[in-house]
Amino acid sequence: MNPPPTSGLWRTISKLQILARQLVEGFSTGLHRSPQRGASVTFKQHRPYVPGDEVRHIDWRVFARSDRYYIREYEQETSLRATILLDLSGSMDYSGVDAAQTKADYAKVLSLALASLLIRQQDAVGLVAFDSKVRAFVPPSTRPSHLQILESTLRNHAPGGETSLSRVLREVAPRLGRRSLLILVSDCLEEPASLVKALAQMRLQHHEVLVFQIFDKDELTFPFQSWTRFESLEIPDYHLESDPATIRQIYLENLAKFRTDLAVGCGKNRIQLYPITTDEPCETALGRHLGNRLARG
Repeated sequence: MNPPPTSGLWRTISKLQILARQLVEGFSTGLHRSPQRGASVTFKQHRPYVPGDEVRHIDWRVFARSDRYYIREYEQETSLRATILLDLSGSMDYSGVDAAQTKADYAKVLSLALASLLIRQQDAVGLVAFDSKVRAFVPPSTRPSHLQILESTLRNHAPGGETSLSRVLREVAPRLGRRSLLILVSDCLEEPASLVKALAQMRLQHHEVLVFQIFDKDELTFPFQSWTRFESLEIPDYHLESDPATIRQIYLENLAKFRTDLAVGCGKNRIQLYPITTDEPCETALGRHLGNRLARG
């Protein structure tokens, strides 16, 4: 089991849970505009069983006829189903010289805040944490106690190892079940064309896709001055020693192209991309992006 993050992170999460409640009250329509259906128990449809569904909703009469598991879905159970896809690869363990936390710690806080928002508006939310492969899979649920399960999962998984975002997304796609909201929280450090292709495939499966791209400020400004040893956080013993002045311009040019290619690819496929830097308070970033999302309708 990986060691838990610092206690300071979880003090921040505790504060953010309060802020998340305030956000829900301020953004009355929440992350989406699905109606609240109250206590209606009108039968709506059957759908195939997926891992995480409650067994009590299986229609055993249909099973007896077809030898397949189907869920009886009712009106109040057709609200949003969301899964947070959290990147815990080695690159997410980066923090700049003046940063208060790593990208992974920031991403965990953001993920828990989003989960809190969704559960408070009676939506089901699940979690997939991954690096080179899926490390944790928590099926979606609407139960208030589910937030504690998500928090415990985040505590017990630290970043490390290589990853291929596009490969992991393709592998996890069959486990996501019916149409849902997918929220990728990652630095997205992969060839944009490959990542966009994997995300676009999810769009073709009728999922809505949001991407919160996490940067450290140093990654965007490259502030290094003296001779520096740059070590890989994903490949052991791989490093580069260089005078930053000789590589700054090409680094910034490549970064700008990477960001542009990703933004254009996401735009073409109706994937919403939200860049965030870890020096911006999580509640501020979340409030700003949710406000822009609601303003667009």
